[in-house]
Amino acid sequence: MTEPGRYELNTGDVLSTYEQWPTPSTIVSDGAYGVGGFPGDPRTPAPLADWYRPHIEAWSRKASMATTLWFWNTEVGWAHVHPVLIESGWKYEFVNVWNKGIGHVAGNVNGKTIRRFPVVTEVCVFYTREPRFPLTPGGDDLVHAKEWLVAEWKRSGLPRRRANEACGVKDAATRKYFDQGWLWYWPPAEIMEKLVAYANEYGRPEGRPYYSLNGVDPVTAKEWSQLRSVWNHEHGVTNVWDLPALRGAERFKGSMKRAAPRVYKPTKLASSHLNQKPLAFMKRIINACTSPEDVIWEPFGGLCSATVAAVELGRHGYAAEIDPHFAELAAERLEATARLTNGEDALFPPIEI
Repeated sequence: MTEPGRYELNTGDVLSTYEQWPTPSTIVSDGAYGVGGFPGDPRTPAPLADWYRPHIEAWSRKASMATTLWFWNTEVGWAHVHPVLIESGWKYEFVNVWNKGIGHVAGNVNGKTIRRFPVVTEVCVFYTREPRFPLTPGGDDLVHAKEWLVAEWKRSGLPRRRANEACGVKDAATRKYFDQGWLWYWPPAEIMEKLVAYANEYGRPEGRPYYSLNGVDPVTAKEWSQLRSVWNHEHGVTNVWDLPALRGAERFKGSMKRAAPRVYKPTKLASSHLNQKPLAFMKRIINACTSPEDVIWEPFGGLCSATVAAVELGRHGYAAEIDPHFAELAAERLEATARLTNGEDALFPPIEI
């Protein structure tokens, strides 16, 4: 059984918090959409690239090569931010479409004036880090991993065909791991271990070490495996997610006055967050690319659905929310989640309607 995770919630601007957080396994971004949805959210998508740029720079500084990113937005909002992500070393993998169904716009479409098909979707786009290594051992002249693998073998002075001998195969090593096109394969840890050992044993002595990330020691199988992001495949799940926007019990509207420890007094129900994401989606994406006890970042927390999912799945969530009202609601939700996941009664149970 998975142990419950931990969480940390920061109230305020997350830009002042990133450096205090540990390296993330994945980042779940659900920030500005360019629709004027909250104070500071641009009213159009055009300024979104500049809005996100300092955040993306911070993500890139703190990320490891195995860090992944889930970027929630509208289709056009994502289009404005995508070039900044690519410039910062993030690699596009695929886009997921949340189809909220016709009920999302039912009764809100004027057929005489509308000039488009009604929009009932959002996107959640998955990125990994571009795998780059120093062409010169210990240097900063970074190249893609597939180019680096061949360059290091050439530097050893060994003929390319000897890579097949190193891996104990007929031609798969040169065909898969030295390919420079879309047929390139990331070498599994056990294969990489064989390539590294062979190059350092039979390569030119004066060029050793070969396949070193720090210029001192050859990369180990464990280190190599930790450079690639996790992917836990779930059969039957595609990149189109059909689920109505939240309106039922999961729609978090709780609020209470904390009069004394272990006592709560319901007050007027607070307005719920306009764009709360389904917990099922947050669990899906966190399960897909992380392992128990991994670190999850949620820089634009809102009601902290990703962090709630992280706690329930035994991950460690780090969230921030700049709006004091939503930060308080998120704190109550996370407290209840942590206690219930631990088999305890919530001190201040959320009010649901």
